[in-house]
Amino acid sequence: MPTTDPTIPEHLRRIRSFVLREGRMTPAQQRAFDTLWSRYGIDYQGAPHDFAANFGRAAPLVLEIGFGNGEALAWASEHDLARDFLGVEVHGPGVGRLMNALAARDAGNVRLYKHDAVEVLQHEIAPGTLTETRIWFPDPWHKKRHNKRRLIQPEFVALLASRMAPDGLLHLATDWQAYAEHMLEVMEAAPAWRNATGPGEYAEKPAWRIETHFERRGLKLGYGVWDLLYRKG
Repeated sequence: MPTTDPTIPEHLRRIRSFVLREGRMTPAQQRAFDTLWSRYGIDYQGAPHDFAANFGRAAPLVLEIGFGNGEALAWASEHDLARDFLGVEVHGPGVGRLMNALAARDAGNVRLYKHDAVEVLQHEIAPGTLTETRIWFPDPWHKKRHNKRRLIQPEFVALLASRMAPDGLLHLATDWQAYAEHMLEVMEAAPAWRNATGPGEYAEKPAWRIETHFERRGLKLGYGVWDLLYRKG
């Protein structure tokens, strides 16, 4: 639901970085919500959340914003059991698909929000909570009149920095060159972040970001991919 908190910059209050095209959920995805949400889901409450209580331990917390069908998040959580993973996605079919994948291997280190990421960051995640944040292939809003809807904006990365632990890592990736250039411009100007690769530099693709089905399809069409790595502080 839209927030009316006056402390949130107007840009974050009135402009959505996504369009909710829910689509039809399969019977299996709907069953996931019926039977697995109590295990993997976190209901948005609008107050700081105790994630250690969900996971039953205090471990470094990695946030992925806009996980799509959950392919990368499922892989990461399986291959990095020492850390806990929090996924935020607004599209129901992808959330349902991921819950089924997690249940198939009895994963215990993932929890999910089906909610707007800005509101989750603002209200549910306390300052200094996150060890790493991943935003991979967000909607580029490629038409110039829609550029203001891009998630990576000065106000947003300032909010995100406030939720990161010292030296926390932000990993951005996009297959749209104009958005990559926009990301680089925003991040290089953000006082709370420093480029982990070098000033003004893109990063090589890290081993922990797997090549997803959608990325492989884009590469076959000749699209490039740009990664950016930034540390808080």
